Amino acid sequence: MNPYSLLKPLLFQLEPEVAHAVTLKLLKFSEQTGLALLTAVKNNHKPMTVMGLNFQNPVGLAAGLDKNGDYIDALAAVGFGFLEIGTVTPRPQAGNPKPRLFRLPEHQAIINRMGFNNLGVDHLVAQVKKCRYQGVLGINIGKNFDTPIENAIDDYLVGLRKSYADASYITLNISSPNTKNLRQLQQGDEIKKLLFALKEEQLTLEKQYQKYVPLVVKIAPDLEELQIQHIALLLQEFSIDGVIATNTTLDRDKVIGHQFAGEAGGLSGAPVKEKSTYVVKVLAGELNTRIPIIAAGGILTAKDAQEKRDAGASLVQIYSGLIYKGTQLLDDILLSL
Repeated sequence: MNPYSLLKPLLFQLEPEVAHAVTLKLLKFSEQTGLALLTAVKNNHKPMTVMGLNFQNPVGLAAGLDKNGDYIDALAAVGFGFLEIGTVTPRPQAGNPKPRLFRLPEHQAIINRMGFNNLGVDHLVAQVKKCRYQGVLGINIGKNFDTPIENAIDDYLVGLRKSYADASYITLNISSPNTKNLRQLQQGDEIKKLLFALKEEQLTLEKQYQKYVPLVVKIAPDLEELQIQHIALLLQEFSIDGVIATNTTLDRDKVIGHQFAGEAGGLSGAPVKEKSTYVVKVLAGELNTRIPIIAAGGILTAKDAQEKRDAGASLVQIYSGLIYKGTQLLDDILLSL
């Protein structure tokens, strides 16, 4: 019996953000008491090397669940092949006003407009230094809401510098729909300037730390084919190490009529699956294995994960699927892959 199936009805009685906090605390308790060993996913997959890093298995935790790095060891005990924490900003910020997280169970979906609520990069790095986890750890960085978009590069440089020594890889989140104008950074000259500055800094930091930390870019599912092709060209031009496809969507076509369909924010879960897989396919066609793709978005079954791999992804990440299926989802995916 999957313990989460017993807990889920109780958690779904709680306001979503409260349930999120309670779940993480339960995971921490489970890890600290040794209970996690009873429910941990048995690793049914050979380790693999992507971006020069050794992944225990190809299924990771997407950013957003542990924004501050407070639960790294608890999440590691579940059996993920890698963890991504954040999104973290240079300075702490409260995020958008509550309520800002909504469940759409009929659609196996979530709408969030959290707005990069986090305790700042210094807190996150301190948590990483304290954890025992030795696996692949991605740190996802963004900009503060009150940093003008024309100064966004400065915030990403701060995040890169401060997290470089402790990260396995660093993700540039330029695709959250919940920070004003952020998605502008995926377009035209904006993305070119950002990638140029960050790549230059990465190479400086490599010399400083005698360690190469891969740079990954996370993009939106709401891009046109030409925009995806343009991004793919720039990723290659600037020798970016990986790409995550995708973030949440602003499209509401799949949830029309739901009481929360009109809520602002990014939609994740089952409704984003097709859009996300389409982005993976277009990227794979353009990149031709030169840059690995990490697929995220709408993975709620083992079949969904296989679809992403078939579309060209090397690795997958889950988040909303965990809310609806629990850690059984990870087990199912690893068994099938």
